[in-house]
Amino acid sequence: MDNVTMARINLFDVLRNIEDLCEMDPESKALIKDENLGVEFNVPEVGSAVLTFKDGKCTFTRGKGKSALKLYFASPEHFNNLISPPVDPKTGKPKMVIPIFYNVFKVGFLLNTFTKLADRLSHYLQPDPAEKDKLLEDPEYFKTNTILTAYTAFYAMSEIANSDFVGKAIAKRMPDGVIACEVGGTDLAMNITVKDHRFVTNKGKVEAPRATMIFGDLQFAHDLLNGKTSSFTGMGTGQFQVYGFVEMLEQMAKLLSQVSIYLA
Repeated sequence: MDNVTMARINLFDVLRNIEDLCEMDPESKALIKDENLGVEFNVPEVGSAVLTFKDGKCTFTRGKGKSALKLYFASPEHFNNLISPPVDPKTGKPKMVIPIFYNVFKVGFLLNTFTKLADRLSHYLQPDPAEKDKLLEDPEYFKTNTILTAYTAFYAMSEIANSDFVGKAIAKRMPDGVIACEVGGTDLAMNITVKDHRFVTNKGKVEAPRATMIFGDLQFAHDLLNGKTSSFTGMGTGQFQVYGFVEMLEQMAKLLSQVSIYLA
């Protein structure tokens, strides 16, 4: 697993999820209701991104932007350790990872609000295995967990295609075009644009995609993304439908298998 690719996933994918988390999770929304702050993350070999908290909402922006708190990391691995802290063998607890920061008066946000948001994101994306089944019985938790998992997977696919050695080899076999993905009975829709073997993931529906995949419902999407069923099973039951240039979807399935390696 490549540290740079992992850092790209963490910066442009996992961190991006905080925008949706603050929209869907009442506890996260309450945490940011009085915040008015831009936080810029800068990672060498990877790039920059900004989380802007204003008027009770969070907005993620790729690249540099207006920010009162600027965070700098020494390496991709340093940033990865912020997102997934290593465990201290002496205490058995995650180690505290402190970036280099500009504006000491705003660092309290990082140590307080941001840490709590990261915990809420883990609550949905990496719940305690002993509690997961019980949590998924709650319809609202199930919906948020599935939507965030879908966003994580599809945004990660583009980062892997653009950075990972195996991912780039798969991308070389992809023709130009747009792949659309929708989940029946919901507003969940995403698309991946392929241009000159470079990938860009966005939310929303598109007109005239070159290839389309449709999940029958949120339950099937959840089961497929969590490895509880397969696309072949879905095709047999009608819960998974594909249209258009199927070769693109076959290559995308290979990328999805790489996602599981990075996000296991």
